Amino acid sequence: MMVTVKKLAVVTGGSKGIGRAVCIELAKAGYDIVVNYRSDEQGAAETLRAVIEQGAGGKTMRFDVSNRDETQEAVREIAESYESVDVLVNNAGIHADGLFVMMPHEDWDAVIDTTLRGFYNVTRPLLEKMIFQKHGSIVSISSVAALIGNRGQANYAAAKAGLIGASRALASEVARLGVRVNVVAPGLIETEMIKGAPIENIKTLIPMARTGKPEEVAKVVRFLCSDDASYMTGQVVSVNGGMF
Repeated sequence: MMVTVKKLAVVTGGSKGIGRAVCIELAKAGYDIVVNYRSDEQGAAETLRAVIEQGAGGKTMRFDVSNRDETQEAVREIAESYESVDVLVNNAGIHADGLFVMMPHEDWDAVIDTTLRGFYNVTRPLLEKMIFQKHGSIVSISSVAALIGNRGQANYAAAKAGLIGASRALASEVARLGVRVNVVAPGLIETEMIKGAPIENIKTLIPMARTGKPEEVAKVVRFLCSDDASYMTGQVVSVNGGMF
């Protein structure tokens, strides 16, 4: 049965960190949320509760964005169940840091597959629905690593840089079809990803001399999804405290 909602946003990797913050911000903006997760069922449920607290609706959906068959089935269900899909936020990502010369191919493949294969697997079918609707906004979460490169993160930097290139190319293809495609590139944000990192040393490279909060990234995502950003597409917005 087709479900009619006010506005719908699909957020991958929504069980914690930036993904959770994005879900909450979009819920505040009036979107119902599909919260994707791969393994953290409890975290996804907590995100959904936070979404509902904002007066929005939604559901959690478990699928691994890097798995084409799994994702295809899940995205088909979303497309068939909801009258429209207004926003897609490609946030799912992992890291497996290590010097390139010693990096096993499994670490390279896992990071590239989650970010880039995931981008393709989720975006392509939902883009078809957005084109049919003649409106939609896609925002992908890249990283400052894509712009400056970080020692020990060749796989992560490559994946996130590829996301920028793919998004800019896609933006040029669908700009006249009512779909906007943008990228947010966070810097050092207070999430599980930075556990174990030499934070105090890294802060010396940040002009604002502090780490960012997931909510600070999420507010930029919310802006890019809104009508206030109606003339923005193919852009990369850095949220990094001035770190270049």
